[in-house]
Amino acid sequence: APHCRWHPLRSEWVVYAAHRQDRTFKPPAEFCPLCPAVPGASPGEIPFGDFEIAVFENRFPSFSPLAPEPPPLTVETLRAAGACEVIVYSAAHAGSLAAMPEERVRLLVEVWADRCRELLARPEIVFAMPFENRGEQVGVTLHHPHGQLYAFPFVPPVVKPMVEAFRRDAVLERLLDRTAAAYQIDGDRNATAFVPPFARFPFELWIAPRRRVPGPWAFDSAETASFAAMLRRSLARLDALFERPMPYIALLYAAPKGEEANFHTHLQILPFLRAAERLKYLAGCEQGAGTFLADMLPETMVERLRAVGA
Repeated sequence: APHCRWHPLRSEWVVYAAHRQDRTFKPPAEFCPLCPAVPGASPGEIPFGDFEIAVFENRFPSFSPLAPEPPPLTVETLRAAGACEVIVYSAAHAGSLAAMPEERVRLLVEVWADRCRELLARPEIVFAMPFENRGEQVGVTLHHPHGQLYAFPFVPPVVKPMVEAFRRDAVLERLLDRTAAAYQIDGDRNATAFVPPFARFPFELWIAPRRRVPGPWAFDSAETASFAAMLRRSLARLDALFERPMPYIALLYAAPKGEEANFHTHLQILPFLRAAERLKYLAGCEQGAGTFLADMLPETMVERLRAVGA
């Protein structure tokens, strides 16, 4: 059963979910569990002939509202209480978020807002993170366009420094003010897409509302529309960069419970190609020391991304 064990040297939780070894792995399209159910064929997970966006609980969760108490061990443990949801972007098996109509991407942002709001209302959940893994290079096992949402019973280690930074300062607002001209790729009065001047991944892009708001549930309608438009155009730009689908991880960071007054929500897109046929690997220095070695200057990334258009 899923449970968490404390890593004393890293001061972080490790989540164990051994049943995930049996999850569906690269099925042919006719057996895709994310396609609409077809009578007489594989039933799949979605019992509808058609839909816009579908959300359901992951059959192989790392966190669950029904997680049992952890086994007695020699290390500190924690119940893996939380939720893991699958968010299917379209009934069509082929395609990508970048190729979808803007209205669909806007609906997705509204779905993120709705699910985060509902999950964060549960007493056992303190942080909710929508994300997408795109491409076999980052471990995708189902090719149907989809993302996920994990709801955690703790604040993850990557998020803790963000929380501390936002408590001290309006750091992202200041960054947007200072970098607008030099690093912006796309923007309007509501939101901006930019290469952070400290980018770790090749062609890394962030999308943020200009106003400090804790999560997508606090967007007004204009911010939702701008955020969605910039997300779609940013992903299209990355696909156009090497004229092939860009493998990436996209992560929406929103306020953990209790941090709504300080946190500035934003989305990070972490691409994994540094050239058309060259992957960015997280090797010894990144994994062993937690220090990124970047092969390209952010200023070069800006130049190349602006040249591509969207």
